[in-house]
Amino acid sequence: MNLSDNSTPSQNSAGSTTRRQFLQAGALATAGFFIVPRHVLGGKGFIAPSDKLNIAGVGFGGKGFSDTNNSYNNGANNIVALCDVDWGLPRVKENFTKHPNAKRYKDFREMLDKEGKTIDAVTVSTADHTHAVVAMAAMMRGKHVYVQKPLTHNIYEARMLTEAARKYKVVTQMGNQGSSNPQQKQMVDWFDKGLLGTVHTVNLWTNRPVWPQGIPVPAAVDQVPVDLDWDLWLGPAQKVGYTPAYHPFKWRGWWNFGAGALGDIGCHIMDTPFRVLGLGYPTEVETSIGQVFIKDWTPEYIPEGCPPSSHVELKFPATAKNKSVVKMIWEDGGIRPFRPDMLPEGEPMPENGENGVLIHGDKGLLVCGMYGEDPKLYTKDGKKIVGDPKPKPADGSKPLPENGHQVLWTEACKAGFNSKEHKALTSSFDFAGPLTESVLMGNLAIRSYTVRTPKADGKGFNYPGRKRLTWDGKNMKITNFDEANQFVKREYREGWSLNA
Repeated sequence: MNLSDNSTPSQNSAGSTTRRQFLQAGALATAGFFIVPRHVLGGKGFIAPSDKLNIAGVGFGGKGFSDTNNSYNNGANNIVALCDVDWGLPRVKENFTKHPNAKRYKDFREMLDKEGKTIDAVTVSTADHTHAVVAMAAMMRGKHVYVQKPLTHNIYEARMLTEAARKYKVVTQMGNQGSSNPQQKQMVDWFDKGLLGTVHTVNLWTNRPVWPQGIPVPAAVDQVPVDLDWDLWLGPAQKVGYTPAYHPFKWRGWWNFGAGALGDIGCHIMDTPFRVLGLGYPTEVETSIGQVFIKDWTPEYIPEGCPPSSHVELKFPATAKNKSVVKMIWEDGGIRPFRPDMLPEGEPMPENGENGVLIHGDKGLLVCGMYGEDPKLYTKDGKKIVGDPKPKPADGSKPLPENGHQVLWTEACKAGFNSKEHKALTSSFDFAGPLTESVLMGNLAIRSYTVRTPKADGKGFNYPGRKRLTWDGKNMKITNFDEANQFVKREYREGWSLNA
């Protein structure tokens, strides 16, 4: 199905801004010389209807529940439409109750066709394999988008969304909320002041997966839940039968839908070094993965599924900020790096060793948690610098949830494309796109690792992808193992396409 539409987005592509400007102009024309601010007319805390963003949420049975409601911001904006393929999920029912006036849909395409003139912005919090088609369809209609991490299921989709955001002049944000953590700025400042020196190595790790992974492909079941539209849930993915081993949540462990531990946590953990060091596309990647044995001496071969654990090494070229090549080492499945020499005895690893970041420079060691929280810097001369706590709102109100990541996006949508609010966003697609591509490069290496060909004597297999792969970032191509390039982009199921 072609997702294109014949309508042309307005030049600033902010429906809410156009509507506000119209109302403001009308008010001035009829008010003569008396211009009265809205907050005086409406009282303290009053928000004029024309200053509210009209938001549609797509996928809110999981993380999307907080994405839609944080964007709603206690009534600062409107939730005008809600779309989910499974109306039986508890959070879906709860959101329907919370926003009784929102139009309800199962198919995002129908929602955009029917409500497109009303909607200003869309949150996309579906399973990974449908992020790109939903976000692209919204952007092509001039809608601002907030998309959960990882931005997309594969590298090609990430590049296409990044370019489309500029083409359609829409305000974008990826859901790696730690990027709005003000403590990230402290770490950038430490590095820019030279306290770390030149960085050569980065360690990243997570205890994910915390769902079944590395297991045999589950069999389909006969009965699909009555509230679930399974064909719509599959979207552009290859058609397979329904099983609760896929939906909800467990889809993350299967390449048809998810991106494994890297896709789940990589955009959070890799955010800090990417931001601090000003990294771009990697040039090399190499991996090894854990094996599963159900039968003696016979490792399971499950190319459809993500592995139980992995070790990935990415190499990034020197940048204007950091004059050294950087080796980035990712570990998941409970594997973690050993304590570095510069971390004094008695000092804990981040998050008790479950998730974390170690950035090794020739002058110091920077450590922090998954979301860039609790930063500390240890220098070679024995000093310890501790990051400031997150600042509290000056007016005494409660801090915004998730560092205000969604609220900042909504305010930037109101201000419009290329506004100072837009430029201040910490994870617009200009940043989130290349970050996601680097995360998914690890998955490309993992999938290449499982490519096999029969040996000439028929006894066993060769694994030609178990090597260091070289990457041409500009052209999105592995240059020394052509079979790996099948994982740059996926073939969509008939009836689905990504049109930019």
